[in-house]
Amino acid sequence: MKTRSAPMCAAIDVGSNTIHIVVARCFPDTLEIVADEVEMVRIGESVTATGAISPAKSQAAIATLQIYQALAAQHGATRIFVVATEAIRQASNSSEFIATVKEQTGLEMQLISGAAEAALTFFGATYEAGEHEQIGVMDLGGGSLELAFARKMHLVWRTSLPIGSGWLHDRYLSGDPPTSGEIEAAETFLQTYLRGVPIKQRAPTLIVTGGSANSLCYLVQEAFHRPIEPRRLSLEDLARCQGLLSALETTDIANLYKQPLARARILLAGTLIIAHVMRRLQIHEIVVSPHGIREGVLLAYARFGENWLGEAGKEETTEESFAQSARTVLLERLHTMLEWPAEVLKHEDIEAVHKMRVASRRLRAALDAYQSCCDRTLFKKVYRKIKKVADALGEARDTDVMLHHLYEQLENVSEEEQEGVRRLVERLHAYRQQKQQELTVVLSRLDGKKLEDQIKACVREGTDN
Repeated sequence: MKTRSAPMCAAIDVGSNTIHIVVARCFPDTLEIVADEVEMVRIGESVTATGAISPAKSQAAIATLQIYQALAAQHGATRIFVVATEAIRQASNSSEFIATVKEQTGLEMQLISGAAEAALTFFGATYEAGEHEQIGVMDLGGGSLELAFARKMHLVWRTSLPIGSGWLHDRYLSGDPPTSGEIEAAETFLQTYLRGVPIKQRAPTLIVTGGSANSLCYLVQEAFHRPIEPRRLSLEDLARCQGLLSALETTDIANLYKQPLARARILLAGTLIIAHVMRRLQIHEIVVSPHGIREGVLLAYARFGENWLGEAGKEETTEESFAQSARTVLLERLHTMLEWPAEVLKHEDIEAVHKMRVASRRLRAALDAYQSCCDRTLFKKVYRKIKKVADALGEARDTDVMLHHLYEQLENVSEEEQEGVRRLVERLHAYRQQKQQELTVVLSRLDGKKLEDQIKACVREGTDN
């Protein structure tokens, strides 16, 4: 009998948002899943806030793992595989956390790279997809995003990016509901960051997995009365979800549309990321899969045995390391910003201020995204310098915009009102002159070569994502 020849195993994924278990009878080409459970722990929340896994998150994770151990035993699992992803990769106390898990549960937690995560997720998300000439998989988690592309089901390119739904929410979308300004800032970040990511492959079919994508399928069903099958989402669906999620408080989303409260809180962030990646890849519709890294781990074990992780890690692909990508993007955006100081200092063309401000904001967005592979001390120094430049440019630019608006008003107000507008213009001109002096001081102290050297030194060599 087929069922006697395959082992019953469990795979647990300790992610930034969730801890998820799948128990299944494992064959090289398929799985017979007998249990699939998920718990929202949000380890990444404490890592984003402090750089470390907090004691409370550590204990919550261990309690969940102990429950999952019992579940695996109940189904007769002979092996339990535990993999940890982005939040654990970035936590300053990851080694201590892994040791504590081993001490209190006996479980061996594997801290896997972003490249291995992309490969394992690809295995899991595609095992029921059939043969495709070209296909891609995106896994959106709480702290990272993995992309993998294949030809004839063999991986040819993959990458891991340290942006996830929990990370974006904690960094940009703290309001409940988020303000329009918060949403605009998050979208500006995503647009500028993804524009700089060197995505070297595309495919007509993109399978998306992860909690956000699957929750959005249910939201579309509940809110817009669409059948959940086929499990597809279009850009139009995501736009409607964004409008809904940005208008309602977390508790309303949870109560009205059967979403767990913790998931409802970060679902808008997931919606924004998926939509922006689709636009970057020029894809109008995605396929949503309930399967991911856990199924990939079990399939890899069935295919490769005890060397399952090594084989997944060496899956033949072309990829640029995350550190290399960081250095390339940061230096390109720095050089773009440094094209403008001379023009700004002339104080002859207000568009020069605008263009340098845009360049500085794009550089800050890239710094936000690549912070995880930078030396913390050097990163803070570089970030403070860029922020100081961006703030000075912003004050000057905002004044230019106000002056432009007032000049337009002069043509459309009565003679009595014109005098008041002119007085305001005079005051703003004086204020703008003051801001130009402050901007001159900031830019005269801006040493482009030194800043370039600091960015190069900031990005840690050997960062494996």
